[in-house]
Amino acid sequence: MDQLFKGLDDVFDEMVEIRRHLHQHPELSFEEVNTANFIAAYHEKLGHEVRTNVGGNGVLAYLKGDKPGPTVALRADFDALPIQEETDVPFKSVNDGVMHACGHDGHTATLLGLAKVLNGMKSELKGTVVFLHQHAEELPPGGAISMIEDGCLDGVDVIFGTHLQATMPLGEIGYRSGPLQAAPDRFDIKIKGKGGHGAAPHDTKDSILIGGQLLTNLQQIVSRKVDPLESAVVSVCSFEAKGPYNVIQDSASMIGTVRTFKEEIRTFIENEIERVVKGTCLVSDASYEYTYYRGYPVLVNHKEETEFVAKLAESVPGVESVIETPPIMGGEDFAFYLQKVKGTFFFTGAKNPEWEVAYPHHHPKFNIDERALLIAAKVLGKATLQYLKSGVREIVESSSSR
Repeated sequence: MDQLFKGLDDVFDEMVEIRRHLHQHPELSFEEVNTANFIAAYHEKLGHEVRTNVGGNGVLAYLKGDKPGPTVALRADFDALPIQEETDVPFKSVNDGVMHACGHDGHTATLLGLAKVLNGMKSELKGTVVFLHQHAEELPPGGAISMIEDGCLDGVDVIFGTHLQATMPLGEIGYRSGPLQAAPDRFDIKIKGKGGHGAAPHDTKDSILIGGQLLTNLQQIVSRKVDPLESAVVSVCSFEAKGPYNVIQDSASMIGTVRTFKEEIRTFIENEIERVVKGTCLVSDASYEYTYYRGYPVLVNHKEETEFVAKLAESVPGVESVIETPPIMGGEDFAFYLQKVKGTFFFTGAKNPEWEVAYPHHHPKFNIDERALLIAAKVLGKATLQYLKSGVREIVESSSSR
């Protein structure tokens, strides 16, 4: 592994340069044309076989070793978010209202740097590495499902991926076998009342008042209808009923999210929201429109592959601790890949120890310690080489026998 680690140390500055370039020129989900072209050109320069427009804006690059063996897929997403950046970094986004506020620029830089180093080790590779660059992770239906339908996992034996975590300490690797991330769903509700003058509320069906009651009622679904030993979230994230100061609006709209780990709870909440909406509107003689959109499935890591990566990570330079992390309610369409092939998705800490405040993902001041790129690349690279050499069992069995 010394050659891998030294090679990654040597390209670290280039990885940082790539990350900053991508950060400065972000593109929204399903609009990542320039980013995809940048990725494809990088791999083509390395001499890799490249497929573009995979399932949309996805890019696949293939590195075939000189010796036969299994196929390992490594995934990095590359879309940004509709957020106005508020950092003061010199590589701040030049695209108004668009920002890499989730670390996907870092994911891509990590994978490109690793691709360059593994390319230089081609003669030693026993098998194939697929660099899976995915578009549109942030916006359902996401890019994973369409890339799978377009053959991105054809012939793949295992898949690995990581997410840079801005609130997790640098040097920490977080893993978990089984459910790691929740199923993220969306709901849209429109309350249809009767507008009127603010001085005569008795002549109206006040959509704003009904909406306020509904907000409270919806919070009783989890607190009073779901077993407290289970995990579920119902959050209204936007409530809108704009108009003049003296006019009661005839309609109010709200959108929100549901997060669950079990399909039966997911279905129950989907139906229960409508029951609560219907009952709340009935009291005030109002009507409603309700739409529920199912997002990604629960991300479920495979046991042996997770233990494999966790054990290998312990001896990677820069890794100070490897912890079993609790599940989180955030969603991730890497879940689709794990439904098709074995693999694991882990977290790489990216919080600078000198920062007093580490802003969370999707925050306009989000940032990462770029040294996390190197750590992530080394863990992914070591997992790739070890898997191509002997699969997961040798590491897992030696670990369990201790």
